[in-house]
Amino acid sequence: MRPWLFCMVVVVLVVVLAFPGRALGGPGGSFLRALGLHDRPPRPHGRSPNANAEVPPLLWKIFQRKSQEKEAPEDHAGGGGGCWMEELHAPGNILRRFADQGGPAHPRAPPVCLRKRLYFNVSALEAGERVTAARLELRFGQNLYRAASTSGPFDLRLFRVTRASLAGMSAHNRRAVLSQSFLHVHKSFSFDVTPVAGDWRTPSRNLGLVLEIGARDCSGLDSFREASLFVVSLSRCRSPRKKRGAYYVPPAGAANVCKPRGLYIGFGDVGWENWIIAPQGYQANYCLGECPFPLTEELNGTNHAILQTIVHSLDPRGTPQPCCVPVRLSPISILYYDNDDNVVLRHYEDMVVDECGCR
Repeated sequence: MRPWLFCMVVVVLVVVLAFPGRALGGPGGSFLRALGLHDRPPRPHGRSPNANAEVPPLLWKIFQRKSQEKEAPEDHAGGGGGCWMEELHAPGNILRRFADQGGPAHPRAPPVCLRKRLYFNVSALEAGERVTAARLELRFGQNLYRAASTSGPFDLRLFRVTRASLAGMSAHNRRAVLSQSFLHVHKSFSFDVTPVAGDWRTPSRNLGLVLEIGARDCSGLDSFREASLFVVSLSRCRSPRKKRGAYYVPPAGAANVCKPRGLYIGFGDVGWENWIIAPQGYQANYCLGECPFPLTEELNGTNHAILQTIVHSLDPRGTPQPCCVPVRLSPISILYYDNDDNVVLRHYEDMVVDECGCR
């Protein structure tokens, strides 16, 4: 491909990515669909998209770890590398944080010191995703400690609402999910609610939860801040192949041979910086170069490509050379806002060209 023609292709790519028509019919739309988005998300209201403080610490931790991985780790059940969420001990390549929409907490007098309705809209989960883990996280403004001999423990109970009614928090419309006692309540602690969250994919069954915390002494429980639901799901994720130690380096004088060339894609350049939190861009690369006769092993040619180069050497006008195309790609992790303003971490396949070959 001539340099000027390649530049035109890049310009066209930038235009279609930056202006997908806010419909999903163009090339930019297909990428949005792959991220589970029905439209290009607007800038989250009142937020600065690249501020680390806006992203839950758990998602930042996983994103940074995956971004620093050089080689694929050992395979786990359901996949390896990008198909496994190590911090939640579950297979998955997508992690979403759903904010609680259940309204404010209601401080009360002993023995029930705090009661709150919890509701998480999980409609962003796609039909092809398999929910593998769900963690409910509760956050307080301070650590709370109790002496069992004087104040007694905190008793935490979680109920699933089973029937929609104005009295949905009453004992007649709920079923116990868990009950635990604590002497120490940390600023953040969590519970496994995988069976419940998995059932919420049917909207009629998602009537929310009721959280109750009881104690003989209610002091300190007014520091309750928020509840969040972290859901891990698995969708079209494959175990990565082992990377080779080094790329093929053509010999001197073979500058035009098929090989990876450097290409950095900045999300700001395509107008996506408002909803992609991190990374701000990545080294995508592309393939360019000739597939000359005879094809060497380093050019990763197929049997068809080898024969095509032979025919091309005999009839260069009637038969073109094989094409220089990606033959091995690697993934990256993307942290972004979805259309409902949820923070999502997704391990996205086939984003970086690692090797090129003749096809």
